[in-house]
Amino acid sequence: MNVQDLMVYRDTSSRTVDKYLMPHEGRVIAVRRHPAVLLPALVLVVGGLILCGFAATLVSVMWIWWAWLATLGYLLWKVIAWSVEFFLVTEHRVMVINGVLNRNVAMMPLAKVTDIKMNRSLVGQMLGYGEFEMESAGQKQALRNVGFMPYPEQLYLEVSSVIFGAEDGSPD
Repeated sequence: MNVQDLMVYRDTSSRTVDKYLMPHEGRVIAVRRHPAVLLPALVLVVGGLILCGFAATLVSVMWIWWAWLATLGYLLWKVIAWSVEFFLVTEHRVMVINGVLNRNVAMMPLAKVTDIKMNRSLVGQMLGYGEFEMESAGQKQALRNVGFMPYPEQLYLEVSSVIFGAEDGSPD
């Protein structure tokens, strides 16, 4: 099986990802985290709305809504951060790119990856995400756990094929 056959590139924001690739390197897999990563911020906004609505009816003070606007701003910031965060696998490296104002790139060479494990919580199974845990041959790596991975079974198989190589046994 050719590496090009495994191509799972699912995002059209190639400028964000391409600037972190070496000239001889090509994308194999590039995905955003599952939108479930935004659930805590969404719960905060909804809870804040209910709390502010309740407080505004009791106290009749309109300035309480400014507190709710702060939670809305927090959700907006989380959505922007989610939109520029990528999990990326190339022929040579595994990377997580994140950060809005300060960009962070955590990287592990594929040659150092000795094992990859997928974990799925009950909530992750219901919502369709999982966590990847990568072990390496070296000391503690910057890229060990990557949570909220979408379509985890398919992605796990494709990442494993890139990392450990896949021999296509099909007769075509």
